[in-house]
Amino acid sequence: MRGQAVTGTVVAARSTKDAIRDAALQLFSTKGFEQSSLREVADAVGITKASLYYHYASKVDLLVAIIEPMFDELRDQVESLDDIAHTPDNVRDVLTRQLRSTIQNRSVGVLCMRDTVAIVNALGNRYPDMIELHHRMCRWIAGPGADDGMLLRAAATMQVMSTALMSQEITPDAAVEDVERILLNTALTVLNPA
Repeated sequence: MRGQAVTGTVVAARSTKDAIRDAALQLFSTKGFEQSSLREVADAVGITKASLYYHYASKVDLLVAIIEPMFDELRDQVESLDDIAHTPDNVRDVLTRQLRSTIQNRSVGVLCMRDTVAIVNALGNRYPDMIELHHRMCRWIAGPGADDGMLLRAAATMQVMSTALMSQEITPDAAVEDVERILLNTALTVLNPA
């Protein structure tokens, strides 16, 4: 019974923390990071501001907790590239995985697109690492010995893929499968126009 109480407490604490993140994401995405207050987040969850501080020390810490999982996924994907041969099928697979991850993180992506300055400030010294991850992904997509033209097409391909971040706002009624298919085909066309 004692173990059950501890487990229940851990689950309750975890769900409160998740509820705070979800409420903050909704509020920050809708209203903007700077325009939102922790009081509003606490009210949306139905807890006191002091309870919120138990889970997150500041609004910036809360923002980092929202965006960091998306960047951790990107880091994992980029670090796995060293073990993947650069073939047309593997490029398609890597782009598909990246696109699916981006689509799954669309709500965070909207926040990133709307509040870029807040995101850069929150990431602080981690921001250059994020840029380097993006560059590594572009270089892998371009392939070994890529010339400037191919590197630019790889960067443009990543820009096409980033459209998924705003896809819910651009086409709110589009099926996720259609968004994935259209953006993947467009990205592959940009990469290899012939």
